Amino acid sequence: MGEDPGAVGTPAQPVSERAPAPLPEDPALLRAEIERTRLELGETVAALAEKTDVKARAKEKAAEVRQTVQEKRAALMGKARETSPDGASSAAVQVRTKARQNPVPTAALAALVGGILIGRITKRR
Repeated sequence: MGEDPGAVGTPAQPVSERAPAPLPEDPALLRAEIERTRLELGETVAALAEKTDVKARAKEKAAEVRQTVQEKRAALMGKARETSPDGASSAAVQVRTKARQNPVPTAALAALVGGILIGRITKRR
């Protein structure tokens, strides 16, 4: 009851409703304060404009995703190039070595595969 409902600057009120700080009497200080306020307001407006520019934000996100995909693709292609020639040639060397070590099972396997192929070819005719 003892509170004045029209009082300005009470702690319960939001900052936007509080009374502004007293202005300096010196015109140079006043101009400096106005310039500082303009700069702050300009920065705030620029930040808000950037946040609301959906098209630009979408382009930035697309560019980020594109860059990530290109980096991952390059890494995968590099790994594939590293492993493919060596992997294929080393597998062929291993098969050749095993075949030389075990000629009888290799010949039996070759005969089986040859028989299957000949059987399929003759069935088609």
